[in-house]
Amino acid sequence: MDPANPDLAALPQGSEGGHGRRLVVIDEGVDGILGEKIRGYFRERNTPMDYLVLPGGDEHKTLDQMVRVASRLNAIGTDRVGTPPIAFGGGVVQDVVGMAASLYRRGIPYVRVPTTLLGQIDGSVSAKNGVNFEGCRNRLGTFAPPPRTLTDRTLIATLPKRQISSGMGEMLKMALIKDAVLFELLEQYGPALLAENLQDTGPLTGEEQLGREAMHRAITGMAEELQKNLWETDLRRIVDYGHTFSPAVEMKALPELLHGEAVAMGCNFGAVLSARRNLLPYEQLERIVRTTRNLGLEPSHPLFGDPDFLNKALVDTVRHRDSHQYIALPKEIGATTFVDDVTAEEITEAAAVMVRILNGQSPVVDAADRGTYGAGPVE
Repeated sequence: MDPANPDLAALPQGSEGGHGRRLVVIDEGVDGILGEKIRGYFRERNTPMDYLVLPGGDEHKTLDQMVRVASRLNAIGTDRVGTPPIAFGGGVVQDVVGMAASLYRRGIPYVRVPTTLLGQIDGSVSAKNGVNFEGCRNRLGTFAPPPRTLTDRTLIATLPKRQISSGMGEMLKMALIKDAVLFELLEQYGPALLAENLQDTGPLTGEEQLGREAMHRAITGMAEELQKNLWETDLRRIVDYGHTFSPAVEMKALPELLHGEAVAMGCNFGAVLSARRNLLPYEQLERIVRTTRNLGLEPSHPLFGDPDFLNKALVDTVRHRDSHQYIALPKEIGATTFVDDVTAEEITEAAAVMVRILNGQSPVVDAADRGTYGAGPVE
């Protein structure tokens, strides 16, 4: 947001400048901290802009909010190409603006400026956007990747620790599915990374910028997975690890849980399922639970101890995956497989382990109590 830097005001590649005003949509929390700096940037550059401030939080991820954005685009006379809106905020604002842009004039370009850790490592490389509908997370949405995303790590320096922890829940997911080095980094340095908001200016100074390394690994890992299946023509996606049961838990508990918090719980539940299938060593399950807590996250929740609720959640997920479970499970830290035969009994027994974890007990059970489920992975 240095006025001497043209990046924020620059049009996406392929866009020719229009003659109208551009819309800047800002999360209200971001507006309170950076709103004047954002406005000052465009004033200094003599760039005509219009501003809309939206509330964050999943309870505001609605059709009504999306329509507010579309209405403002219409009011200021947004061009088909030349005046793309800019979205400043976390995943909620990014999704709402992205969906409005994908529908307005059947699709206009837009620019993402994610201001949360979750938005920078997960949403920044995603093609998807959407809104919650009738109690279901992201039930309405479109595929509309923006032509430009600007990711600035200093924007998360002022975030509350809970927001950083939530983002690290998605970082933990990426570590478990494909990056054992990232997991080891989180395992060893997680509390220090959390303490300094991954800025490499505090306790880890001199440790070769481990905050930058953690974010780089998470972002590039996600990009690698999405690039080869951007439109989700293959519904077996390892990036869905931790997302089989957590969307229902997150929506049921709303606004108690942040997205990354629910995902981290879903990752732990998946690790329990995997360990009980003798896919994941129990020693690694214990490391996952311990690392989750060290990132400031809870590894379990009462809803993950409710087998009836979890079985209903799986039914809805199966509909989303074309009548298949396609549940990604870790077979070791950093490597993943798929299963398609998880049973209600299996979920019930894993839920009992999640209750133990919730109560601070060890997830490890006696060998005689381990499950013998599954016909094997679906490769």
